[in-house]
Amino acid sequence: MNAGFGRTGLGSFAGNGADPPRLQVPTSVWLKRGVLWLLAALVVGGAVWLLKPPSDGNVAQTEPTKLALASIDPAPPTSASDISAAEAAGLDRMKISSQTWRRGGLGSKALVTFTVRNDNEYAVKDVEIVCAFTRRDGTHLTDRSRVLADIVSMKGRKTYARVPVGFVNVNADQATCSLVTARRA
Repeated sequence: MNAGFGRTGLGSFAGNGADPPRLQVPTSVWLKRGVLWLLAALVVGGAVWLLKPPSDGNVAQTEPTKLALASIDPAPPTSASDISAAEAAGLDRMKISSQTWRRGGLGSKALVTFTVRNDNEYAVKDVEIVCAFTRRDGTHLTDRSRVLADIVSMKGRKTYARVPVGFVNVNADQATCSLVTARRA
């Protein structure tokens, strides 16, 4: 005479050994709640990011940098007549004869390939270049410079392949590189 009361004392469930029913929330409700929390976190994170003041390293320059007149630092002369005024301003006898650029480092770095021609009667070293990056419409974005420690022989040329000149704006489409300084080797 079991009146339907088994181990649990709950009547009809005792005879088949099943547990009492639980309150079950459908998984779609949990999924909707998770998506809502994710959207809320994204909105709050985006608002914080927009309100944060920009750092100096991430701000694009709005004005192009004015380059100083280039000159070559001559080696100390053995006599005053050894170096003429034309040789002291010898950077005008140097030029970049060809240049291209591409992106590297997941698209954030500029890699420049160029050829430096030295038409001087002496070798030069520590050639400094400056590359100006612009948008497709010609708007200036940023300048990056690099000193090349190699020696370019007299009346010679040297090609530099994929030289990293620094981080570049994502919107940069064009680059123009120019020589700034060099020293007599």
